[in-house]
Amino acid sequence: MPHAPRQPAPARRRFSTLPAFALYGEAGSPGAALLHIESIESRSRLYDWEIDAHVHQGLHQVLWLRSGRVEAVLDESRSLCEGPAALLIPPGVAHAFRFSSDSDGHVLTVNAHLLADGEAAGMGEALQQLFAQPRTLPLAADSPDVSRLQPLFEALHAENSADDAAEAPVPLWLARAVVWRLAQLGRRGAAESGERPRPSRRQALYTRWVVLLESHYREHWPVSRYAEQLGLSSERLNRMVAAETGRNAQQLLHARLAREACRRLVHIAAPVSRIAFDLGFEDPAYFCRFFKRHTGQSPRAYRLQAQGLAAAEGAAAPAQAG
Repeated sequence: MPHAPRQPAPARRRFSTLPAFALYGEAGSPGAALLHIESIESRSRLYDWEIDAHVHQGLHQVLWLRSGRVEAVLDESRSLCEGPAALLIPPGVAHAFRFSSDSDGHVLTVNAHLLADGEAAGMGEALQQLFAQPRTLPLAADSPDVSRLQPLFEALHAENSADDAAEAPVPLWLARAVVWRLAQLGRRGAAESGERPRPSRRQALYTRWVVLLESHYREHWPVSRYAEQLGLSSERLNRMVAAETGRNAQQLLHARLAREACRRLVHIAAPVSRIAFDLGFEDPAYFCRFFKRHTGQSPRAYRLQAQGLAAAEGAAAPAQAG
């Protein structure tokens, strides 16, 4: 028989400032390039099934409650929710949970830059629609959407726990599938109810910034052009981005270019000059200076080091197998 959350609820701890975590109880860089999934039980039972109020800067979170009950606080709203349901938490939203001890499900925490990276069809629209505001998507226990979503969360959990998860593209594919499915579910529910989501301007702007950055960073747009597209001044855009990530917009644009350069140097057998041109640099020499400033190595040295590590790992594999 399901156990309801303990009543009455004890007073939650009060903080002089609201804690910000990458994962609850763990320090981390704001807006870290993170894709993490875990079971509800694995972390919540450590805290007696109660997660105190906190925020995630620059990170989007999905709580998938397959079964059980949760008392959820999302910013100023409080609700009692029974699974199956999905709780959607945009960056910067204060949230707290009190679970029943039989709660089953998963918590997905991800940097939307990873999801919107590249040419992922429909991801920008799905992110903007799904995380326009903090909300709950309840489902009927016999809904076919449950039979679609539950295997996706289980597969994502298994793939993200694999030894090669850091190099494998599968966790990212599955996370995108989760977001896309939930966005479709949210859109269909809104159409059936006749309601339109009322997005928080701050949350909607931040997600739009993420999507714009991923669409145009190789074009080397100035910060002022991103700001104009968002209807902001450059100063306001920088303040918003810094509040979520601890870095300004230009620093994030440069970091994104550097990360893409690292990826291409490792995985694409093309001259450094070709990679520079593909990333929007007109002068390969300037690209080399830019890359070294951000990584501490020249593009050639970085590629050789990566190739050496891969060769060493390949040589070690047969020995380990024997």
